Amino acid sequence: MSRLLKFGFLILAALTVVACSSTPDNEGAPVDERAVTTGAGSGANTSGAANGNITGSEVGNKGGGNELKDPANILSRRNVFFAFDSYVVEDQYRPLVEAHARYLVGHPGARMTLQGHTDERGTHEYNIALGQRRADAVKKMMVLLGANEAQIETVSFGKENPRNPGHDETAWAENRRSDIIYAGE
Repeated sequence: MSRLLKFGFLILAALTVVACSSTPDNEGAPVDERAVTTGAGSGANTSGAANGNITGSEVGNKGGGNELKDPANILSRRNVFFAFDSYVVEDQYRPLVEAHARYLVGHPGARMTLQGHTDERGTHEYNIALGQRRADAVKKMMVLLGANEAQIETVSFGKENPRNPGHDETAWAENRRSDIIYAGE
């Protein structure tokens, strides 16, 4: 009986190692300190946050309407794009993430879902994991900026919900993203 039990534990240990080896285990959500641009021909929509030219003054509700839907307000921009095979929040998206974090701090009843997406390259399992890391990286940044973790849910769609159905670098750049969705919208 004890030989059978040892054999069972050996099989279980082997399966655990195989299951864990399919994706790299990266702790935390690093924030890259370098300024990275998507390039003029990449086709990536930077949602107005390119080059960090959006200031904190744009977060206020100037028009008296819904600041989340006001096109002149940074809060109406809801996409963080990523480099290939990366989940590092690039410098150009920091003002956008900071503005949404400040909104959550100022509106404790607000809730959001961060949806992680990838391009079509890679396996289904890898892309689900990468999409989750992208959503988690944005969440971690918001939490570090003071947002309540309970206000933010993360989910990964991997490659299943492309913004651009094309099969070239322009389409892939648009599909590598994390979308910010507020509850009730």
